[in-house]
Amino acid sequence: MNAEDHSFLDPRVIEEVAQIFKALADPTRIKILYLLSQEECHVGHMAEVLGMSQSAVSHQLALLRTLRLVKYRREGKMLVYSCDDEHVISLLKQAVDHAQHS
Repeated sequence: MNAEDHSFLDPRVIEEVAQIFKALADPTRIKILYLLSQEECHVGHMAEVLGMSQSAVSHQLALLRTLRLVKYRREGKMLVYSCDDEHVISLLKQAVDHAQHS
C-alpha cells in the first residue's frame, strides 16, 4: 500500500475533533451537556441542578458556545441554553451507556 491508498484527515478536522474530546474530558462540561440533552435550561437552573455557582456554569457555557456545542436564545432577560450538536450529544450518550454497562 502506498500513501495514496490512505485517506488522511484534514489537519483542521483533527484539531476540531481534539477540541471536542477535550471539552468532553471535563466532568463539569459532561454534566452540563448531559443536562442540556434532557432539557433546555437557563444558567440559574443549571447552577441549581448541578450544585454549582452561576459564574462557574457561565464560564463552562462560554467554552461550549465557542466550540458550537451549545446555543442559546433570549427569553425576556434570561438566556435559555440547548445543545447545538446532536453528533456530540450522541457520542456523549454512547459513552455514558458504555460506562453504565461496564
